[in-house]
Amino acid sequence: MFQRLILFLIITIFLFSCSKEDAIIYKPVEKTDPYVLYNEGLKAFEKNDFFFANKKFSEAELSFQSVELAAKSAIMSSFSLYGINFYEQALENLNRFLKTYPSDKNVIYAHYLISIIYFEQISDEKKDLDPLLKANEKIDFFLKKYPNTDYAIDLRFKKDLIQNQLAAKELFVAKYYVSTQKWVPAIKRLKIIIEDYDKTIFVEEALHRLVEIHYHLGLELEAKKYAKILGYNYNSGDWFKQSYKILNREYDINNEKTINLIKKKEKNLFDKIIEMIR
Repeated sequence: MFQRLILFLIITIFLFSCSKEDAIIYKPVEKTDPYVLYNEGLKAFEKNDFFFANKKFSEAELSFQSVELAAKSAIMSSFSLYGINFYEQALENLNRFLKTYPSDKNVIYAHYLISIIYFEQISDEKKDLDPLLKANEKIDFFLKKYPNTDYAIDLRFKKDLIQNQLAAKELFVAKYYVSTQKWVPAIKRLKIIIEDYDKTIFVEEALHRLVEIHYHLGLELEAKKYAKILGYNYNSGDWFKQSYKILNREYDINNEKTINLIKKKEKNLFDKIIEMIR
């Protein structure tokens, strides 16, 4: 028993001495100066190295004690993600920015950048409609809340492009319905264009297609109604000439002599449409 106690004490002393010799002393790592991190990010940003810039701006945001500088780092990080087309990550970062720094001076820019990201994801009218609708919604929000900013000028222009794109989508679907002889949904889509997207370049064709469909269905009064609208607003356009040809089979669109003879008459094309309606 005594020998076992001696052996236990020897082993304990040995282990204790080894643990002291091999002990790892923890030394806290000094935090990198956030200004250094930010400047590193800025240098990378200026060289279009957006991936590295995002990394440094993110680190700077976490290191800054100043809320203003942390917010500035966050918005720069978001723009860096946008710069490498990491749209989902950029949107996530921007939405976090808006929740974390709601009073920051760059909030307006954050909303603008969100609008731009949605806008840049828009493809042609035959593909996904979701980015179009989101871009339209976000731009509407921005124009309503910040109508007098410099960013609003750019977004108003993009709003017009989106309206044309949405109208193009409706026209594409309407033509598909026409090709399958589904007249009711085709008419519905065309009416959406003339009611909701009346300032777009697709209104003329939509009106002509309504003339065409209604005449084909034997609804001549309806056809003439849309021809009247087309003639009143676009009586010198090619689509009006196409509609006039439908209602006047003897009219030759490509015959300059026919066109000149019509011009010499006392009444123009629009007056003739009015006369037919009465």
